[in-house]
Amino acid sequence: MDSSQFFGISSIAYILAMVAYIAYLVFKNSTVGIIATTITSVGFVSQTIAFFIRGKEFYDIGQMGIMRAIPLTNLYESLIFFVWCLILGYLIIEWKYKNRSFGAFITPIAGMALAFIDISGMDKNIHPLIPALQSNWLLAHVTLSFISYATFAISFATAIMYLAVTTDNKKSGAYIFWTVTLGIFLSILIAMGIDFLTFKIVVKTPEAFIKSYLFKATFRSSSGMVVLFSYALSGVFVFLVWRYGYALKKLIESFSISYELLDDLTYKNIAIGFPIFTLGGLIFGAIWADQAWGRYWSWDPKETWSLITWFVYAFYLHARFLRGWRGNKIAIVAVIGFVSTVFTYLGVNLLLSGLHSYGGM
Repeated sequence: MDSSQFFGISSIAYILAMVAYIAYLVFKNSTVGIIATTITSVGFVSQTIAFFIRGKEFYDIGQMGIMRAIPLTNLYESLIFFVWCLILGYLIIEWKYKNRSFGAFITPIAGMALAFIDISGMDKNIHPLIPALQSNWLLAHVTLSFISYATFAISFATAIMYLAVTTDNKKSGAYIFWTVTLGIFLSILIAMGIDFLTFKIVVKTPEAFIKSYLFKATFRSSSGMVVLFSYALSGVFVFLVWRYGYALKKLIESFSISYELLDDLTYKNIAIGFPIFTLGGLIFGAIWADQAWGRYWSWDPKETWSLITWFVYAFYLHARFLRGWRGNKIAIVAVIGFVSTVFTYLGVNLLLSGLHSYGGM
């Protein structure tokens, strides 16, 4: 079996696990919870094996030494590695806190990443590195960046859970913020699914998918009526999430998850991810840029948005420790930080051009 087959097994496992964890959250059936954990563990082992096999495949093609044969050189591999780190972080949390309800909020992020890979026509082939990417700093820069992204994703999930648990008034800013954010997240996921069901995707790159297919069946349809209906339906969906978001609060509370634990997990993941992002994403990235292009900083779109993301999380830590922010305000900052992270990771790659276009990174 080659790496793609093991990656396929892990993708199916994670999507099944997402469904199982959501079912566990709703029905509170311990057997379903055990099944969800088992499926997730199988997917994680399969993905780990796939990474080793793909590394061997990459080494056989490139013949550039083991340190340059790490499969983290394009958008596909980086997304897969992000999912691997995310699932590893989740399994550690589940093992430490003996609570599976977190899986219903963390595995959907992995599921969305995998769905994007499958519907976007992303190139999964192995290609030799161009000279600009043939550096050991690539391994340090990319690996640490995506480890930090995974911790930020977990902090996003726990921050959303915190806001759900601590907000009662449907007219409060915090309640409106988290329900609208969750509603938009789910609306985008549904719209991408409609694209997949409507069109036969024939493009080979995510950039071509964005241009030719993304939201073409809904928000970017050639029919004005379809566009109007899509936005109206999305608005209705967001309204329903706002209207019945209180039910999610009851579900989370039924698992005896305290808001103190959610706040602590949000903080700990950001406290771990921020220095890793600072070192790997910014400092090592600058060193790599100097070696590849002769300058440490060029205000490339990804560099600029990485700095914006850094400032958001720096503000989170500053506000928490020096200004004494707690509660909903600080949780909202954590959510905004991950939105910025997603745009830094995917939005810049797919919507803007720059030096990081090499290898789809």
